[in-house]
Amino acid sequence: MPRPLWTGAISFGLVTIPVKVVSATQDHSIHFRQVHLEDLGRVRTRKVCELDGEALSQDEIGKGYELSKEQTVPITDEELDRIPLPTAKAIEIVAFVDADSVDPIRISDSYYLAIDGKVAEKPYTLLRRALERSDKVAVAKFAWHNRERLGLLRVREGAIVLHSMRWPDEIRSPESLAPRQVELDDDEIERAVQLTDTMALDSISGFRDTYRDALEELLTAKSEGKELPEPAEGEEPEEGKVVDLMAALNASVEAAKESRGERGGGEATVHEMRPRKKTASKKAAPSGRTTTGRRTGASKKTTGRQAGAGKTAGTKKTAAAKRTTAKKTAGTQRTARKRSAS
Repeated sequence: MPRPLWTGAISFGLVTIPVKVVSATQDHSIHFRQVHLEDLGRVRTRKVCELDGEALSQDEIGKGYELSKEQTVPITDEELDRIPLPTAKAIEIVAFVDADSVDPIRISDSYYLAIDGKVAEKPYTLLRRALERSDKVAVAKFAWHNRERLGLLRVREGAIVLHSMRWPDEIRSPESLAPRQVELDDDEIERAVQLTDTMALDSISGFRDTYRDALEELLTAKSEGKELPEPAEGEEPEEGKVVDLMAALNASVEAAKESRGERGGGEATVHEMRPRKKTASKKAAPSGRTTTGRRTGASKKTTGRQAGAGKTAGTKKTAAAKRTTAKKTAGTQRTARKRSAS
């Protein structure tokens, strides 16, 4: 088990559950050091007092709050620990809400809550079962790193997870970032929905960090003195290019189908969309052409059916005439044989 980051208890009404907080994630990123390029000596960051220029150790460094440029108030960890907060050593559940009601943008870091001793087994299981049966998540308050935080408790694979959350006033409004109102055709929206269906997955567990893989390959090649891998070829995006949105959607759908081994219905080409003038007469023209085309098509179908029916009737009459002629010929031949016999 990873080293506990915090120990305390979950306060669930009158129920207390001793827990340990452990990190729910791991950092697999590749980290670099700052080095002197001439001799590759490591460059370290030194903490220096700006008044006397002396480098300080961690034991000589404390906290202070700057009231003004001339006045700073020192504060110790012991003084912070004595602040009368009910959540100082407890994760206090204050409400239960539907999971869908929580905006994901408010969720920050995630931690697992492990039991702290045998006494925590039964109440821990009780809270977990209650969350599972109610299909809800618990909203909690807790104090950590000298500040009170808002948290979210939910169940994942039999364990209770604590998500640190941001307070409502910490979320910026996106109102000023929203695009201006634009017009979209229903066909464009339907095609976009089709693209989401084509790209849908049941799980995202198969994704991996391809940049880290490439970086490991680069570092391995350099350490072994091998030739460095070639950069991946890719087209640079053209800035300011206006494309036909529908054509781009069609091409995206076909590409998604091909990546899944499905057969596409046809090729779509992305091309520049030239602005065109819209007038009342031009708007009316497509409707008229469509109606005419439909009528013409209907007429052609009707004519084709009539012609087919005429051909069928003529064929039946011809066949009947041939059968009548054959019967007459057979009768004439029998009469002639009888006369010759007599």
